[in-house]
Amino acid sequence: MRDQVRGKVEEIKGKLTGDKGEELKGRARQQIGDAKARVRDLRDDIREEAERRRREREDEALQRENGSR
Repeated sequence: MRDQVRGKVEEIKGKLTGDKGEELKGRARQQIGDAKARVRDLRDDIREEAERRRREREDEALQRENGSR
């Protein structure tokens, strides 16, 4: 989030001052921020899926254990 905000500020600053380099730098920083956010989302999704599968395995093991008694 910080990269997106900082990038937007740089982009606007570049537009206001006519500095294309600053404007492009701001756009690039925003894209970096977007990529970081997508990676965080993906990481969270992977963790959630791993946790869900772990719980499923534990439930199956308990069912097998209870069924064999």
